[in-house]
Amino acid sequence: MKFNTTIPRDIKFHYLKELEQYREAFKKGNLIHAWYHLERAHVIGQSYPIEHSRAHWLMLKFGFAVKDWKEILGQIPRLLVGGVKSFVGQIPTGNTGGANVPPLKPMPIPPDIQEILKK
Repeated sequence: MKFNTTIPRDIKFHYLKELEQYREAFKKGNLIHAWYHLERAHVIGQSYPIEHSRAHWLMLKFGFAVKDWKEILGQIPRLLVGGVKSFVGQIPTGNTGGANVPPLKPMPIPPDIQEILKK
């Protein structure tokens, strides 16, 4: 069994870039674009416990900010177990992490993110 602990520097660069774009879009009130970047950050960081948990934490905060109870309630269990599942390598690859998708459903990874993760 492989334990994931630290995200590689080149992957972390892209993860942080998505989070930066999330923050910029959120500040401008472009919630659809903000959520898009949170989902992308989740896909990039989901194999690493800290980054995976951080993505779910930000999704939970997003749910509170927009008063979306479905998102809030959906993020709580994801936040509690997501990092652990990353640590032991048991994640549904490509899953975008929101409460609008089943938490254990693998999903296609966008081609540009596939390239990032190959490095």
